[in-house]
Amino acid sequence: MKQRVLFLCTHNSCRSQMAEALANHLLGDRCQAFSAGTEATRVNPLAIQVLNELGIDTCHQYSKTIEEYDGQTFEHVITLCGDANEKCPLFFGGVQRRHRGFDDPSRLDGSADDVLPEFRRVRDEIKNWILDYLGGTP
Repeated sequence: MKQRVLFLCTHNSCRSQMAEALANHLLGDRCQAFSAGTEATRVNPLAIQVLNELGIDTCHQYSKTIEEYDGQTFEHVITLCGDANEKCPLFFGGVQRRHRGFDDPSRLDGSADDVLPEFRRVRDEIKNWILDYLGGTP
């Protein structure tokens, strides 16, 4: 049976979206990943772009709030930003609660060309952390 993993961030627009897509793409045989925010906004187009660069299908990605998962259980609930960590210190459905903060590339000013390297860097950090943290989980 696949482990259910929920990634949380404030707006569910960038880091949590990347984590959801990366976990499903890389470890889909052993986990089913979801993401949510304390608020819903939109998926950042540059997050979609850097995921697509790895061949990850993002057509089903959309921004959602944690209320969408009321009553569901997860083996892992992982906050990726300090705000979500503070607002969700206890999550109703998480057996294992973890915080792992990553820089927020969506806060950078500049053109897409200026900030894309930072989106790629954060994507790769999230990817490596997911493989390290969840990759060894049977």
